[in-house]
Amino acid sequence: MKLRSILALLTAALVAVAFAACGSDDSKDSSTAGTTPAADTTADSGKLIVANPANGKTPQLTIGSKNFTEEFILGEIYAQSLQAAGYKVKKQLNLGSEQIAYKALTGGQISAYPEYTGTALTAFFKVKPADVPTDPQQAYEDVKAAAAKDDVTALPPTPFTDSNGFALTAAKAKELGVTKISDLKDKAGELTLSGTPECRQRTDCLLGLEQTYGLKFKKFLPVDPAKRHSVLTDGQADVSVVYTTDGQIKADNLFLLEDDKQMLPPYNVTLLTANKALEAAGPDFASTVEKVQGGLTTPVMQELNSRVDLDKQTPEKVAHDYLVESGYIK
Repeated sequence: MKLRSILALLTAALVAVAFAACGSDDSKDSSTAGTTPAADTTADSGKLIVANPANGKTPQLTIGSKNFTEEFILGEIYAQSLQAAGYKVKKQLNLGSEQIAYKALTGGQISAYPEYTGTALTAFFKVKPADVPTDPQQAYEDVKAAAAKDDVTALPPTPFTDSNGFALTAAKAKELGVTKISDLKDKAGELTLSGTPECRQRTDCLLGLEQTYGLKFKKFLPVDPAKRHSVLTDGQADVSVVYTTDGQIKADNLFLLEDDKQMLPPYNVTLLTANKALEAAGPDFASTVEKVQGGLTTPVMQELNSRVDLDKQTPEKVAHDYLVESGYIK
């Protein structure tokens, strides 16, 4: 499969319908990031990260991640961009679950790691899934306030959210004439919905579709998450629960329905950072993170995930190419 250009994807998004999409898969941890690119003061609109010699005198930063594709890529993006800003950076990726990662953060073993706002609220701060705010900014503010009590700063979130989504093949969506979930109201009775067995009881899945959208499907087909795309391409289901940044959405020519009633809770990424590390690093830390996150839209995150999961590139290379193609490093 040929390497796809992020810049081309962004250009195409201006003239085509943007499909939202979250994917996870295992990968291997990688070592310390490469050589810091040379500073270039001619960077367009200041987009290029310029190394600050003062940052090299601060304590070494250890960037962690959880143990699936998207986390590996994000961990690499943060680590490589911070190194480009002049920081001494060590990577400790593939930590495991969010519980392990957060314990490593609060225990001082790592300086920062990427976490999803919805996950943080439910896993660390005892918020019930049904009570997670559907407004992305409110969800972030809630995480920020709760994390502060643990001496952790939640930096501003990514543009993309990695949550459940409902997809059809593009051909099926065109046949039915649907673009958003509410369009299924008079059609669901003839359709099969596929999802994990627990989807029946989840407010971000079948239960939510029934309660929020009033949908009654002809059949519910429980499947393993690994089959969430194949049930559509094989014709076993008409609608399937996917993750909104799955690389397979583009590769399989699927169409993600708009959640027009905002039923689904947000799972934008915030880089959770120990206060001690953030204070020692100085202002370039947060500004660098905010800068490189600017290009992480849902279509771009789908593309990055697909380069690892489908094209079998390493997260380290994919992150580097994203930073170069987006103009953050040379």
